Amino acid sequence: MSKVWFITGAGSGIGAATARAALKAGDKVVATGRNLDKVHNALRDVASEGVAFVQLDVANEDQAKAAAEEAVKTFGRIDVLLNNAGYSLLGNFEELTTAEIDGLISTNLYGVIYAMRAVLPVMRKQRSGRIINISSLAGVMGFKHCSAYSAAKFAVEGLSQSVSQEVGQFGIKLTAVAPGFFRTDFLDAQNAKYGNSNIDDCRGRNCERYVVKL
Repeated sequence: MSKVWFITGAGSGIGAATARAALKAGDKVVATGRNLDKVHNALRDVASEGVAFVQLDVANEDQAKAAAEEAVKTFGRIDVLLNNAGYSLLGNFEELTTAEIDGLISTNLYGVIYAMRAVLPVMRKQRSGRIINISSLAGVMGFKHCSAYSAAKFAVEGLSQSVSQEVGQFGIKLTAVAPGFFRTDFLDAQNAKYGNSNIDDCRGRNCERYVVKL
């Protein structure tokens, strides 16, 4: 039987690749994103009746609930939740603003929380489901200039380990995946943000914030 995937951040990277693979395998996909044009473009050559495009800013809890309801209305169930939406914030910790950190935490951590809370009642009723949270290598070890991003991903790791022990009794499996570097657009300008350098001691090291060794 085909599965129904609910994918956040389906317009690029791991989210888009997973959506494409699922559709090619004959599964159904609820492809979500803040920019639906981007999601449509990412899946245009595999789009079919098996895909539903749903607007979702994961930092908005009401939108997460509405998207899950739309998924069930369209396909009747949700078998797999892939929490992929997120972005990077690079810079010296001392120079990052509270607003920058709040924005990243809202998407990279609360986005995961909101999507899980929206989908878990559906899976619990089904007595089955799989949740996959995309964490990061930065969620198991720290890297220079990645403090805020790493903090969010460490939280995703702890959240995933704890919730997995709560939901197993309902036939729901939860996995956190911690990728290293992949050749996606994750560090492109549209997905990566950089803090400003305002501290003299750090200015001589600015270039380090913009260099990623693959």
